[in-house]
This record gives sequence, C-alpha cells and structure tokens, in this order.
Amino acid sequence: MRIAVFLPNWLGDAVMATPALRAIRERFAADHLAAVVRPHLVELFNGTRWFDAFHPADFREGRPLAGRWDLIRRLRRERFDRIVLLTNSFGSALLAFLSGVRERIGYRRAGRGWLLTEMPAAPHRGAAVPMVDYYLHVAACLGATNLSPRLELGATVAEERQAAGVFAALGLNRDDRVVALNCSGAFGAAKLWPRAHFAALARQIVERLDHDVLVLCGPSERHLAREIAERAASPRVVSLADQPVGLGLTKGCLRRTRLLVTTDSGPRHVAAAYGVPVVTLFGPTDPMWVANPTVRGIDVRLPARALDCLGCGRRTCPRGDHACMQRLKPAAVFPAVADLLGQPSALRRQPQAA
Repeated sequence: MRIAVFLPNWLGDAVMATPALRAIRERFAADHLAAVVRPHLVELFNGTRWFDAFHPADFREGRPLAGRWDLIRRLRRERFDRIVLLTNSFGSALLAFLSGVRERIGYRRAGRGWLLTEMPAAPHRGAAVPMVDYYLHVAACLGATNLSPRLELGATVAEERQAAGVFAALGLNRDDRVVALNCSGAFGAAKLWPRAHFAALARQIVERLDHDVLVLCGPSERHLAREIAERAASPRVVSLADQPVGLGLTKGCLRRTRLLVTTDSGPRHVAAAYGVPVVTLFGPTDPMWVANPTVRGIDVRLPARALDCLGCGRRTCPRGDHACMQRLKPAAVFPAVADLLGQPSALRRQPQAA
C-alpha cells in the first residue's frame, strides 16, 4: 500500500503529531509512507525513519494556485492508495479529493465531510483535548496499537556538529550547563513575553543558578534575541542573532541545553521531544492543548482570578495592554527554572541589583 500523510502546518503541531506518525509507521511497517509537509518543516524530520519520501508543499489558504496544482499532479503520479489528513482545513481535504486517491481519511470539520471517505469522530466533542491525543486518535482509527504520547525527534550528525561549533564560538559552558530562552511566537504577538522580562530572568539564571544563557531565534526574530542579550548586560547571556539560524541549528542547540524557558510556540515542543525540561509561559492559550504526561515541565501563567480574558486564543491582545504576559513577572518564573534544574536552594538567595 502507498500512503500519503498530510502533516500539520505549524512547527509545534508537527512535533505533537510525532507519536501518531510513529504509530502509523509501525502499523504500516511494510508499506510506502510519504509525508506532504510545508517545505521549511522537512528539516524537522531529519534523523527520523518514519517516511520513505517527502513531498514539500504549502497548501495553506492564500498560497499560489500553481503550487496546489503541482501537488495534485505529484499525488496522481505517485498513485497513492490512501491519504491520511492530520490537517483540519477544507483546502487540504479538497486537494486530497482532487488527487483522485481512493481512500481519504480525516476529521469531519470545516464543511469538508463530503470530500472524505472515512471520518473518525473527533475525540473532544466540543471540549479541549491535548493535540497529541487528537492526532493519536486518527492513528488508532487506522488500526495502530502503539499509542504512547511520547514526543520524538531525531537529529543528524551535521546538526549536532553545527550546534557544537556555535556553542564554542559563543563561549558557552563546555559542560553544557546552559539554559535556553525562546522568545518566538509565530502564532501572533499575543504569545510574546516582554523582552525586559526575558533579560531580567536571564540575569537571575546566570547570577543565582550559575548557568550560561542562550537566546534562540528564527530568521525573523534576530532583533528580539539580540535585544534580550543586550538588555541582560552579561557576557554569559548570548544569542543566535548573528548565527546561521535555521531549524537544524535550533534542534542541535536544544539537544545540548539543560532547560528551555519558552513561550507557547514550536521550539517548546522540539525541546520536549528531546527530553529537555521546559518552563512554558502561557497567556492567551490554554495549557490543555499541549498537555502531555511524558513531558517534564512546568506551565506558568497568571492565576485565573487575575484576568477574565486568560486563554482568549487571540493572535493579538483585544484589550491592547497584553496584560496576561506583561503581568507575568520574572519572579514568578524563576522558581520553576530553579526547580527543574534541581536548585531549590537558589530561591533563598536574593538576586543582585539589576
């Protein structure tokens, strides 16, 4: 059998789908399994063995029609027997339908039921459900039996060597006593934590926990990472702003760190997939979506009584003051960092004046 799997569009969702991908690969061990995936996410799966082929394609709404027709032609040419949709959009189901593939499996939503041949019932029934379980439910409906929620990613020798070179160039601890900070938020500005807060936390990690700090970034976030490192005003706080950033380097760096402090964004899940503890800062999003019993981490957010708009799910703050992240102070985050690093005694030491 030849099976094509349409992978989620976002980095974090793609990582949270890895338990389902592992389960599907095991279920169809003797079959040809191909991934239809956004081009920049192909690198995410370097070092894994789930797919026999990749078909890079960006089929999101608003993208050029030429690319979609190219994907349809490729799917027809490959003569797939089955398409599995881990995407939720109407557009991805339409592409599957137009490809002429006989079996098309995915959740009934967004008015796309008539485009599918098999439609597993959504596991949430109107309530929030962890995304890892959402994807695993599709795998279970395909007959998969290994339904462990453990996230998983691989890495290549080249990615590890690149990260080692960057660590050496930036003068980071040779014993890898390094905490990473991730300030990204591709979902929207509402997820971002203030740069001044990140800088203050970085200073405390250096001064009270004796760890170096590496500020991560993507190509569009260099200015944020550079500003955080500059505000921290410590030679032990450095950033990737002047490095050849990319997903491969992010993977390699996260594998070498002892902890990640992050917004609710893609690198959070990459770190978790490598077994790196994560302190996740929540404001507009609900921690339930990323809940996973196999991830070692602490979720930090304001108390529910503090704001009536927590978990609004908006890309930009409708109030205009971004209070859910602005009011989340470094003093509320530091204890979680100390806890996961096994240094609770640091909580009794007062930070030096900024």
